Amino acid sequence: MASFPSSIGTLVLLVLFIGSTNGQLSTNFYSSSCPKLFDTVKSSVQSAISKETRMGASLLRLFFHDCFVNGCDGSVLLDDSSSFTGEKNAVPNKNSARGFEVIDNIKSAVENVCPGVVSCADILAITARDSVVILGGPNWNVKLGRRDAKTASQAAANNNIPPPTSNLNQLISRFNALGLSTKDLVALAGSHTIGQARCTNFRARIYNETNIDSSFSQTRRSNCPRTSGSGDNNLAPLDLQTPTAFDNNYFKNLIQNRGLLHSDQQLFNGGSTDSIVRTYSNMPNSFTSDFVNAIIKMGDIKPLTGSQGEVRKNCRRVN
Repeated sequence: MASFPSSIGTLVLLVLFIGSTNGQLSTNFYSSSCPKLFDTVKSSVQSAISKETRMGASLLRLFFHDCFVNGCDGSVLLDDSSSFTGEKNAVPNKNSARGFEVIDNIKSAVENVCPGVVSCADILAITARDSVVILGGPNWNVKLGRRDAKTASQAAANNNIPPPTSNLNQLISRFNALGLSTKDLVALAGSHTIGQARCTNFRARIYNETNIDSSFSQTRRSNCPRTSGSGDNNLAPLDLQTPTAFDNNYFKNLIQNRGLLHSDQQLFNGGSTDSIVRTYSNMPNSFTSDFVNAIIKMGDIKPLTGSQGEVRKNCRRVN
């Protein structure tokens, strides 16, 4: 076979080099450098969920709250430092985001089998997938190759993560700004089929709103007093029917006006997303398929790749 002229060969190598440094994420990124990665992570996630089923939802939520703030770069895991104020104490995360110790344990286990290779950002992505699968949801091939941020932003977390008081237009706008469609929004909101919310985040809905099933609001009021400050951290399941199973009952609840958060019920309130909610409530396979597409797309939000960022030794602090 004829060889390339040297100039063309150099060009090809340059393109390959640029491609590897600017980077596309890949499902086989660690196949050679850390072949035991997936088994190691899954074992740790399984152990954590066995101890506390709710942890699966908490780990999935960490991935969301990471990606929505300057991309999927592990910044949500950083503790405050002398050079920046971290995201853990931002309004959407304070007294709410959890599972950091589980991520620490997973990172330690991964470091034991392949030290200095796998980023905390990628561990979050794999952990989110494993949590969904363990709780009965769909499986997917996780794209990997992210690097970790060297900084975090509490201000960006406050601005970018949609609060539970969001209306439909605000939700659509926030998701669209990240390249996520309205269908992606509804599919990803379906992650509220697992997990729990604090009274402080649904108090206004159960006492003040009219688009809510009366028996449902009465049930929720029993554990969430009207007075602010009283019972703020009391929990209620986001999905009344199957709070620890990843299924489509969340959407069935919305049709019955049994969305726990204001932002949940906004998805079925006479607006443009009603038809998507109806589809997902009737067709669970349609929901899980769209959820997989949406979470893969979310995982592509502004990743650091190649020589950007770093691979943190400890997920809580920069190297």
